[in-house]
Amino acid sequence: MSMPAELHELRIFLALADELHFGRAAQRLVLTPSRVSQVIRKLERSLGAPLFERTSRSVRLTAFGEQFLSSVRPAYEQLEEALAGMRELSADLAGEVRVGFTATTDGPVLSQLTEAFQARHPGCRVSMHEVPVCDPYAALRTGEVDVVANWLAVRDADLIKGPAIAYYDRVLAVSQRHRLAGRPSVSLEDLGEETIADPPPSFPAALADALFPLRTPSGRPIRRALVPRSPYEIMAHVARGEIVQLTMIDLTFLQRNDVTLLPVRDLAPMPLGLILARYRPNAGASALAEAARSLPPFRATLPQAQPAR
Repeated sequence: MSMPAELHELRIFLALADELHFGRAAQRLVLTPSRVSQVIRKLERSLGAPLFERTSRSVRLTAFGEQFLSSVRPAYEQLEEALAGMRELSADLAGEVRVGFTATTDGPVLSQLTEAFQARHPGCRVSMHEVPVCDPYAALRTGEVDVVANWLAVRDADLIKGPAIAYYDRVLAVSQRHRLAGRPSVSLEDLGEETIADPPPSFPAALADALFPLRTPSGRPIRRALVPRSPYEIMAHVARGEIVQLTMIDLTFLQRNDVTLLPVRDLAPMPLGLILARYRPNAGASALAEAARSLPPFRATLPQAQPAR
């Protein structure tokens, strides 16, 4: 083989292999039969072996041609798919990518990601849209947003868990007057004697399991109380000592001087990242995910030695 085949040569070869007729292949490709014949002869010279047996009545693949076809077709189709995706990406990125966020997931980390995306794709505008904490994926499913920044606990078949952009240490929010408030840290087992807020039915089940476990490690049930309408409402009840709440460090709604945050020793940091719609591919959302993968994830930590207020 003197040189690799060019993409247009492979396209003509595949058309002729399908049609086994120079006229029909030329018609399909909007070329002349002589042009098809010329390209096939050039490809055969390049490969060093005939691809077709030609007679006045028929055209058929040689044994070498059959082998070449079985090798080339999957690779060509994969390349065509990739090129089509890139063309779509290029077209979509001239428009807008709509990013959904909740009251618990907006902040400097998300701003850093969108700025990195804009630097990569200056022709594509990012618009930010708040979605409900208790039903964060409804707008994604209806196409009102293209991607959602949320906690990466997902098991819905129609959603794709994208890259993490940050990891947040887990904390227990308690009133300053609470019996646990003076401790340097707590265990999940301590919640066997406490009450936490009950997530509403619309709250994603996988997220509820990750954020608000039903039982302690020893199997004791963790009591549930009111169904809140917002994170701020939860903190109002925490501050009054009516409930405690598992959450993550460094969230805006936690910044109040009547609530103490205690590190939870036996809970892993919670990842924050991007959620995409599996059955509604979007070039802008995919490009935002690529930008996220290019950035080192932020780590929000709380010193174990002392509670934060």
